[in-house]
Amino acid sequence: MSQENNKQFYLILVLAIALALMAAALYAESQRTAQQNTENTIFMSGYAEQKVVPDTASISIGVVTQAKTANGSSNENAAIMNAVVNELKAIGLEDKEMQTSYVSVSPIYNYTGGRTITGYSAYNSVEITTQKLDMINEIIDRSAAAGANQIGSLSFSVSGAMQKQLRDELISEAVNDSRSKADTLASTLNVKITGVKTSSVNDNSGVSAIYSIAQEMPVAEGTSTPISPGESTVSMTVQVTYIIK
Repeated sequence: MSQENNKQFYLILVLAIALALMAAALYAESQRTAQQNTENTIFMSGYAEQKVVPDTASISIGVVTQAKTANGSSNENAAIMNAVVNELKAIGLEDKEMQTSYVSVSPIYNYTGGRTITGYSAYNSVEITTQKLDMINEIIDRSAAAGANQIGSLSFSVSGAMQKQLRDELISEAVNDSRSKADTLASTLNVKITGVKTSSVNDNSGVSAIYSIAQEMPVAEGTSTPISPGESTVSMTVQVTYIIK
């Protein structure tokens, strides 16, 4: 083997050894990191719940009218809806609590012997969202008395402000529950919790209850539609990975 070939051989050998050492070092570091990520930790979940009465109600109040002409149906509908809205304002609802949700005028067809227009149907609905829960039965009854003939499903929910308050309280309670169980486990294992590595929250604070109400609302003298939001359970779960030694 020539001197030049010897130099190339030793150079290749040195490079091969260097690469092997580098690979070994990288492997050792990856193993050490993996061990750090999986060792010296305990995982614990925490749970908290509260009973809550929803503080917000939403209900759709609608008027459907029919007439020979589109203009006639629309005018009659507008007159009745204005009466309904004025009645609701008279009992204490504000403009910000009422929002027009749907308006339409459509032909009514008769398909006997072909398709012919026999009249027009107008529909107008108002979505009411309020925290005046003690007025819900009166809203329904007074709307029906004023001419509303389409009362949509009533739903109860928790307002954003209440959800935030509940969320803060539940997170604190769930974290305390997690830490209490982690402390018990750590004591049993004869280790000490020194910190928190990771944490996550499963938020179940959304509350909604839906009630079906008949579209045609009868109005009986001296009676009132009974409505109650009831009580719902909101909960929170946290997952915490604790560092131990």
